[in-house]
Amino acid sequence: MGAKKKADNKSAGKDAAGKDKDDKGGKVKGAQAVIVRHILCEKHSKKEEALAEIRNNPTLDNFIAVAKVYSEDKAKQGGLLGLQRKGSLQPEFEQVAFALQDSKGSNLYIGEAKTSFGYHLIVVEGRK
Repeated sequence: MGAKKKADNKSAGKDAAGKDKDDKGGKVKGAQAVIVRHILCEKHSKKEEALAEIRNNPTLDNFIAVAKVYSEDKAKQGGLLGLQRKGSLQPEFEQVAFALQDSKGSNLYIGEAKTSFGYHLIVVEGRK
């Protein structure tokens, strides 16, 4: 039992990005993979239109619906990229995705990134 307590104390420090880990403070715990959705738009103006639609009803269900209309990638799946491990995404996208809090129901946390593919609106549904 003492060994388990030591392991818990080690994990309470900082994540790989140097941010404090604290569920109550809104910080994100370190993870090796995230379940992520995104909306990809080639043009900034289209990304802004999609963001405005999401802000009218900031829920995960609405994000999925908006992805089906606006996303130029994975639209039929509501922007679902699935479980993505560290190192498998574009660096700009990955940095945002792994820093986001999980979105559930009406608690929607949106990140934005620009990559060589275009402009992304990103939400994380879970992490492992």
